[in-house]
Parts: sequence; structure tokens; C-alpha cells
Amino acid sequence: MTTPLNFNFSDNIILEDNLVLLRPLQESDIDNLLEISMNEPETWKYSLVGADGKENLIKYIQSAIKNREDKREFPFIVFDKKTQKYAGSTRFYDIQLDYKTLQLGYTWYGSAFRGTGLNKHCKYLLLQFAFETLEMERVEFRADNNNERSIAAMKSIGCKVEGILRSHMPTANGDTRRDSIVLSILKNEWFNEVKENLKRKL
Repeated sequence: MTTPLNFNFSDNIILEDNLVLLRPLQESDIDNLLEISMNEPETWKYSLVGADGKENLIKYIQSAIKNREDKREFPFIVFDKKTQKYAGSTRFYDIQLDYKTLQLGYTWYGSAFRGTGLNKHCKYLLLQFAFETLEMERVEFRADNNNERSIAAMKSIGCKVEGILRSHMPTANGDTRRDSIVLSILKNEWFNEVKENLKRKL
């Protein structure tokens, strides 16, 4: 896998605007996310990998950092400038530089940051970086098909539904299997409509 000159997994990539700052997730961020981890277990209701409780949060962050070192993922921590607090985390994953595709996900925020517009600011910065710096052709999103809030959020930023992967993978508790919805934004869609439509919502 070749890496374009304008991207390196070891880079200290910082994305920011007037409301939000995203920087690479670090092991020291355990303290920054611990309050949400300890007090808001429902945050990971639909997640395959939870970060609820200190032990799970430590594992979550260590795994994310290892995947970055293995050039498979690039995790960020999200900082809300308005409240001057850390809000959650998000990442690029399944990064296929040769094919110019990646997935955007593992996104979660504390309850105080949901519905504030923070997510749209994050997605704008991440999509702009993916399409305009990394020159991706496609950004894909997936979610549990029962996660109505997440699906609505993805549609609101301009994602198009591609279909459902039936019985796609086990849920976090392993007792059942979930259907996964697949959505995406293509490069031409970003430049033709999605970018401006999303910018107007910021």
C-alpha cells in the first residue's frame, strides 16, 4: 500500500474551525474522556466496541492507537471549543489508499454535545480532509440498522443509502447479529452539492 505524499499516519494532523478541534487520539486522553466513559454507558448501545468504564476506555484507546501504528485507522479526539471540553472521538478506518476509499465512523459524543451542531462541524472537517487533501473518491459510513439517531445524522450531512448488509456481524454482547446499513458520499457529490449544503448548516 502506497501512501500519498500529503498524508502520513504518523503526522500530527489537526483539523479545526471556530467550534471544534480534532487531533490525533493519544493514550493520555484517557483522562479527557473518562467522565463520559464512567457516567454515560448508553453512548455505546449500538457500538461494536464500547469504551464504557475506565478499563474498557483504556483498551479502546490502546487498540485505536495500535491500528494507527499499523496504518489501518486514524483516530481523533474531539474538543468542543464552545464549552472548552472534550466531547468524544471519531476516526477514519478501513483506509484503502490504493483504491482511494475509506470509512468514517467509530463516532461517539457525550450527551451534552449531541444535537449541538458539533457533529456537523466534525463531519465537514473530516470530509473536507478526505476529499480535498487525501483525494479520496469515496467515503463510506456504516451503522447498526436499528440506530435511528446515527442514520438520521448521516443522511442530514448528505450521505446516500446504498443498502443493508443482512446479519452482518454480531452485536457487542454477542447474543444476536445486527443488520448494517451502508451509506456513502462520492467525490463528485462532495464538490457538486454536499460541501455547500453542509456548510450552510454549520
